Formats: sequence, structure tokens, C-alpha cells
Amino acid sequence: MRPASPGVKLTYDDFLLFPDDGKRHELIDGEHYVTPSPNTRHQRISGNLFWLLRSHLEQHPTGQLFYAPYDVVFSEFDIVEPDLLYLSNARAAEVLTPLHAKGVPELVVEIAFKDSRKRDETIKRRLYERVGVSEYWVVDPAIDAIRMYRRVDERFGRLIELSREADDVLTTPLLPGLQLPLRGIFKD
Repeated sequence: MRPASPGVKLTYDDFLLFPDDGKRHELIDGEHYVTPSPNTRHQRISGNLFWLLRSHLEQHPTGQLFYAPYDVVFSEFDIVEPDLLYLSNARAAEVLTPLHAKGVPELVVEIAFKDSRKRDETIKRRLYERVGVSEYWVVDPAIDAIRMYRRVDERFGRLIELSREADDVLTTPLLPGLQLPLRGIFKD
């Protein structure tokens, strides 16, 4: 792997050379980001959310759900590994390859924690907005909340924040009929 120098963007070819070390390696605009492996609470929430979404999809087979580690290749310079992603059946037919997703999922979910919160809320949010993700959820285990960004025309619209404390229930037009009580997502 070539070292990154100022002004030099890393590419997908460089990405393929990153070590398989249990950490999350991503490229955003050619810049390499590394996140430590997830902690126990992160994994519990990820599992709960996957199980709840997957159960819904069993009853309403509108698309496919994937979880990290799974590469999403937006461009030669933008490769990420979201915690969860959803592709409608139509979109899946367009972007799934035997190795990864090469294109834009409708839904991307990131579970923020101390080492990733700022990046998830700024750099990744801007990337997902730029490439055309329909909906982006940032799950915040520190306060048992989910911040949702939904596409309105070419940009994400007004932030929607849901919390376990308020006993909120998450719904989305991407998955008709879905009702996810936050207490189920954040249960220990």
C-alpha cells in the first residue's frame, strides 16, 4: 500500500491492500479512515436492529439487508463499511456484485460510538448525501437515540431525532408497515 501524501488520494486498489486486522478501513474522498472493532453495546444494538429489520423483511420481502463488514463502493475514492444497509429488490439487482455493493443503497445505518461519532455526523453524512442515499440513520448508544436524515430532492431534509426515553417508534417510507420501538433496538 502506498503511503498517503498531501494531495494524493488513495483508490480502491489501495483499499484492497489494507490489512485484515479486525478494524474498519474506509476511504472517503481518497482519505483513509480506520475505526477500532466495535464494543459489546455496539454489537448488541447492531444485532437487535438487524433482527428487527430482517424479521420485517421476512413478512414484507421488499429488499435485502446487509451488515458489516460489507464493502459499499461508491467510486474509486469512496468505499465504506456501514453497520447496516438496505437495498430494495430493484436497487439490489443493479448494485450487488459477488464481492460487494457497487452503487448506492437506499438506507445506510451507522452506530456511532466515541471514536466514530464526529465522522458519522459530518464526513459520512456529507458523503451519503452527495452520492444519493435516500435515508441515513445515526444510532447513538450514548443517549439511546437515532438521528434520521431523509432525502428531499437533492439533499437531506430536516433532521428527525427519535429517543428511547420518549418511547418513540421508528418508521420509514422505505419499508412500508415497519414500526420499530426504540426500546427494542436499545434493549440489553
